[in-house]
Amino acid sequence: MNHYYSENPDVAHNYSKIEYNIHNRLINLVTDAGVFSKSKVDFGSDLLIRSIPSVKGKILDIGCGYGVVGISLAALNPDCSVTMIDINNRAIDLTLNNISLNNISNATAFQSDGFFNVKEKFDLIVSNPPVRTGKKVIYPIYENSINFLNNGGFIYLVIQKKQGAQSTFEKLESVYGNCEVVNKEKGYWIVRSSKLP
Repeated sequence: MNHYYSENPDVAHNYSKIEYNIHNRLINLVTDAGVFSKSKVDFGSDLLIRSIPSVKGKILDIGCGYGVVGISLAALNPDCSVTMIDINNRAIDLTLNNISLNNISNATAFQSDGFFNVKEKFDLIVSNPPVRTGKKVIYPIYENSINFLNNGGFIYLVIQKKQGAQSTFEKLESVYGNCEVVNKEKGYWIVRSSKLP
């Protein structure tokens, strides 16, 4: 399987380095074939990062890829702790390397199929979900996310309008009882729900 959402992509390695600047903080990233958006930080992830206010507490980045969202949030919010997970083992290896490369001390990463290996709760869950996997994969993530949030916690997702932003909004609203669009740009929606006490 050669998808970025495969557990062990079998494409040949093709490492590259990219730079990402977020709020005057330069993040260096090593990427590889077999992971999502290997040649540059995708617009959706960038918009997601820029749409999240400063935060304290524990953050979970689900479907982290090579780590750009979680590492950026960790760098920008030194008082928080960030956990990054992905089904793709190659992505996790890259994320662990990129954590070290950027001298990030408040982040970690491990392999997990959805929330399967997650054992704690968080104050913020973020994701650029793998919409190409289809609703049968991403909807259980939406449904289970509420069980891994502390009361008062938030989930932030980025979805393209043409790839199901409205249905994602409605699904989150059904799970959480609330959902709002906090940012829209170039066909991308940033949606947020909160776990009410």
